[in-house]
Amino acid sequence: MSTTEQQADAWAVMERFYAAEAAYVAAGGFGKSSYDEVARYLDPEVVLHQAPGLPFTGTGAWRGRDGMEQFLVRFSEVWESMDFLEQEHWGDADTVVVRSVVRFRSRATGKEVDSLILQLIRVRNGRMLECRPFYWDPAATWI
Repeated sequence: MSTTEQQADAWAVMERFYAAEAAYVAAGGFGKSSYDEVARYLDPEVVLHQAPGLPFTGTGAWRGRDGMEQFLVRFSEVWESMDFLEQEHWGDADTVVVRSVVRFRSRATGKEVDSLILQLIRVRNGRMLECRPFYWDPAATWI
């Protein structure tokens, strides 16, 4: 398989992950939607590094599929929906950089905020292994 095909495969994994994540959040998260579709795109050793200053990050590091589920539980408590308005991606066989403009809707207020996010993602064996998101304006995610 060529590097271009591997990159496309890694990006395809992330596209499916983003769709599953958005559907899980929109359904209300834990107890209201199955986490199985999200988990199928996660390596068992997945690590999500979130900025500790955001309202839904907790410790800032979420490990394993269970840790990712706990992150999405907290995320779903804050956000009612997330819509990817724009996405660009670059990468190689196992690393993808994704630039996204995401519209979040607050579960508490219904207020919407658009946020620019850059993510550095490593993929292993067709599953996300590590994600490091960088928010352009972290204060904008405080609703």
